[in-house]
Amino acid sequence: MKFFQTFVILALASSHAFASDPSPLQDFCVAVNDPNSAVFVNGKFCKDPKLVMADDFVFTMFRSPGNTSNQLGSKVTTAFVDQFPGLNTLGIGTARLDFAPYGLNPPHIHHRGTEMLVVVEGTLYVGFVASNQLNNTLFTKVLIKGDVFVFPQGLIHFQLNVGQTNALAFAFLSSQNPGLITIANSVFGAKPPINVDVLTKAFQVDNKLINHLQAQSWFDNH
Repeated sequence: MKFFQTFVILALASSHAFASDPSPLQDFCVAVNDPNSAVFVNGKFCKDPKLVMADDFVFTMFRSPGNTSNQLGSKVTTAFVDQFPGLNTLGIGTARLDFAPYGLNPPHIHHRGTEMLVVVEGTLYVGFVASNQLNNTLFTKVLIKGDVFVFPQGLIHFQLNVGQTNALAFAFLSSQNPGLITIANSVFGAKPPINVDVLTKAFQVDNKLINHLQAQSWFDNH
């Protein structure tokens, strides 16, 4: 009997020790007491299963190339839960990446998902930077058609078309809403702007350069 009681106590203790909160699928979730002002944790309500159709599980926006006529020469077309509702609760997302010659998908972070990239056409120079704990080590590789590369969750990474022809890749992410923080946009395109004194000190440059970067309008629309 004592053994059974001890076993039950240990089992209950273990359930609390190993329990954890679910990973958040949004940047923040402010608690409210009024249920009329609340949404589910994943930010989406579920469609009545009796009304679900095959079309709910189809995404067709990858059929056409993305428009790469912009300052970066790239276009990312995402199929996350906002664009593809059928992904809700499934823990996966995907994207099509189109590159003009020497086009760049600039340094960015997916803070809620790991990314696996598959090159379909062209040649891409890709890489990610490890954390401060690992001395900000840069891992890079030149990929060609058929190659696969993985970017760990939450680490800064990028892709650059180093060829003279268009390039195409597809990314698969371990979240229906992996999040996106484009480094330059977040630092120099923040609204309201980050105090110039903060950025001049952080980057060890003069305020003229910071003012110039903060004035770049393309940070707002890419």
